Amino acid sequence: QVQLVESGGGLVQAGGSLRLSCAASGRTFSNYAMGWFRQAPGKEREFVAAITLSDDRTYYADSVKGRFTISRDNAKNTVFLQMNSLKPEDTAVYYCVAGTSVYRVGVTPDYWGQGTQVTVSS
Repeated sequence: QVQLVESGGGLVQAGGSLRLSCAASGRTFSNYAMGWFRQAPGKEREFVAAITLSDDRTYYADSVKGRFTISRDNAKNTVFLQMNSLKPEDTAVYYCVAGTSVYRVGVTPDYWGQGTQVTVSS
């Protein structure tokens, strides 16, 4: 089992920035690809970003490309999501996810965190 705990959400004005963190515990962090999903009110959960197990290749949804950056610190068992130039449509609950491959992270993650709320005001 892998436990994931997100932090860093909050309220920010449009154009602002937030940095989400996800602390992982349980099995060896470096054995898992990591990522982020989000779910806006009344909408389905959607993929946001993913990072591979070891070579730090990254993947992004088109809606966040160029504004969001995913990174990981294997020494601290933590993955980050730096969100810049935030828009009201970025408002959602953001979930940290983990999987045995980056493909799995993007489609059917093995593990989910509880989520952290991000609200962007116009």
